[in-house]
Amino acid sequence: MEENIKDRRKWFTLYVKWSKRMIYTLTLNPALDRTLIVENLRFEDANRVKQELRYAGGKGIDVSRVINELGSESIALGFVGGYDGMELEGRLINEGINCDFVKIAEETRINVFIKKEKEGKRTSLHAKGPEISPSELATLYNKIKNLKPSPSWFIMSGSLPLGLSDNIYAQFTNLMRNKGIKVFLDSDGIPFKKGIKAIPFAIKPNLFELERLSGKKFKSRKEMITFGKKLVEKGIGFVLISAAEKGILLISKDTILKATPPKVKVKSTIGAGDASVAGFIYAYEKKMSISDCLRMAVSCGTATALTPGTALCRKKDVKKIIKKCKVKELEL
Repeated sequence: MEENIKDRRKWFTLYVKWSKRMIYTLTLNPALDRTLIVENLRFEDANRVKQELRYAGGKGIDVSRVINELGSESIALGFVGGYDGMELEGRLINEGINCDFVKIAEETRINVFIKKEKEGKRTSLHAKGPEISPSELATLYNKIKNLKPSPSWFIMSGSLPLGLSDNIYAQFTNLMRNKGIKVFLDSDGIPFKKGIKAIPFAIKPNLFELERLSGKKFKSRKEMITFGKKLVEKGIGFVLISAAEKGILLISKDTILKATPPKVKVKSTIGAGDASVAGFIYAYEKKMSISDCLRMAVSCGTATALTPGTALCRKKDVKKIIKKCKVKELEL
């Protein structure tokens, strides 16, 4: 009898685990980021590195990281390869981030950031990254097609590695939409434009990405909102347009909202957009109002700007900032 009860508890625990809906993030071109802090930088001479920082980088990975910081769960998907890929995955595991990467033959790329300590000036070197083979892509595609637990959200962020066509975001969007799963797309250029044609549930371009999408410069907020509404009319549920310290515009079928954060001393804007995506999805999953989802998005982005380098928002800062965020409804 006691063994039967234990077996039932075991299977019930497994049922709850695998029947739970999960947030997934996809980073197709992650990087192991290395920041080198030097006193000075001279060409044709040796430069002493005073400090080196290593970090698992990637837009979707940063979304997972912020969701974890806020107290929820996600699973990070993508490609990793070689010793650098193993280090990237190990660093995420050590942070408590759930990972399910596809292993590839080539090495995960490394980005090098160099900071001159006294002047605060920065420069960076970005590697082109690995080339993905057809079999590696097929492995990822089949993994995504059969995800367990089933996704509630599927977030795709960032650039594409070599070997993948510009249609890849559109293909994954169609795959998820046919399963009734909400897709959030945050990218740029042709892959973003083609992905939008597959009608994701939500997108988050910044002003420049939106202009590249439209093919023109916006002369006013009205023009920007008009273009955003055209995207909504095609079937996209939410268009979030980020504008750094000016906040975020949200356009949907029912409303146009603008969220404005309090003024803060900005240390770095790296990862602020990804934090905003995470904040919106976290709040949406908690069944908050759309106004509060937008407020959470802005708060996470602003809290990220308070942290140096590639560091992301802290929950304690988000809690302080969200009280000071203002959301108002706009008319076209």
